Amino acid sequence: MDVPETRYAKTADGVYIAYQTVGNGPLDLVLVCYLLHIEHIWTWPVAASFLRRLATFSRLILFDRRGTGMSDHLIAKDQQLSIDAQMDDIRAVMDATGSERAVSLSIDQFSTASVFAATFPERTVALVGYGAAARTAWAPDYPWGATPESLAEQVAQAGVDWGSFDDTRTGAELIWPEALDDEDAIRDLAAFWRHAGAPGDALAWTKVNWATDVREILPAIRVPTAIVHRTGDPILPSQHATYLADHIAGAKLIELEGSHFWWKDDLADAIAAFVGQLQAEAAELDRVLATVLFTDIVNSTSTAAKLGDRGWRELLERHHAAVRGLLARYRGTEVNTAGDGFFATFDGPARAVRCALAIAEAVRPLGLEIRAGVHTGEVEQIDAKIGGMAVVLGARIGAMADASEVLASSTVKDLTAGSGLVFEDRGEHALKGVPDRWRLYRVVDKKGPV
Repeated sequence: MDVPETRYAKTADGVYIAYQTVGNGPLDLVLVCYLLHIEHIWTWPVAASFLRRLATFSRLILFDRRGTGMSDHLIAKDQQLSIDAQMDDIRAVMDATGSERAVSLSIDQFSTASVFAATFPERTVALVGYGAAARTAWAPDYPWGATPESLAEQVAQAGVDWGSFDDTRTGAELIWPEALDDEDAIRDLAAFWRHAGAPGDALAWTKVNWATDVREILPAIRVPTAIVHRTGDPILPSQHATYLADHIAGAKLIELEGSHFWWKDDLADAIAAFVGQLQAEAAELDRVLATVLFTDIVNSTSTAAKLGDRGWRELLERHHAAVRGLLARYRGTEVNTAGDGFFATFDGPARAVRCALAIAEAVRPLGLEIRAGVHTGEVEQIDAKIGGMAVVLGARIGAMADASEVLASSTVKDLTAGSGLVFEDRGEHALKGVPDRWRLYRVVDKKGPV
């Protein structure tokens, strides 16, 4: 098979993403890989064989994520590698290839693929996670995660020896031990890493993944899901896989023998078998992951009394125009307007937070202050209306905010790692009509592209 032609898709924030399509199977399969170089990969026989196997039962869509391979490498990496941005990479490539729905295959990049599947079930036939984890870092309630000391060691080593023969051979002891006596195989693996990205690219991705936690969105994944794990994997303990399988409704856990290495026939066969069991057309789902934003004007009653009916109506019209203009800018969807408040939904939490900050700034010259609440969760779509506990939570969080303050849930904070947003802990709160106590955060900075 010849090397496929490389093309470019442009994301909403102006990043150019390199992509290829291979095969003409009955369904689309998008490969979401931690590191890749979509042209060099075809020169590596073991990887090329794996990809060709996938292309026998699908139209395989390959792409280099932003900051890797042949796609744009960004200057402000830490501000443009958020899950919002990564989902835009997938969507831009699917749009460019004319793919309405696809199986999402993640290799060591489950956070992006999982949030995309939960947010866009209408575009996701199924989700397959290999080398998958809900989070990378250790936590008291996630004790099998990696420690900060191991991250520091990884960062220090990568910056010095990234892609060298000796460092690659050391890495192969963990991920590909059967290749240790094959110098050509080690050179191929080293070349793969060097072509996929420079040390700075790898470090930027490592830090973003370290700060990302998708545990709270797992129940919102409502597409057929398979978690593939190798029983001898020394990098990812089996608890990572079993946690995902236990917390994603109907997820199938597939265990393979061996270490972490991914370009293997048994993995391709497992994916083919899982996809072969899927129905030709997935059922329409009415529950999706969304970010909700609630805003309302502070001291609206006293302001209306001062201005009178006509003056207040004119001020409200200017307020509404400003809010609607910013909703359009940040790709928000207005759901409802009740008096002086807005309820809107977004397909990414960072955009919702930045929109709230922009609204607070835009209405200040009008002599107004707003409060805002942002939450990401599963919403129900019934007869074109949006409801569910996530909506109630968003409204309650907004009601807790002070003047010109944007409050966010811990879910929003966890899903915006890498966006440049900065949060200040506001502690745990009881929210009216909502079980349990909820930790809230005040947005104190809006660094990053808007």
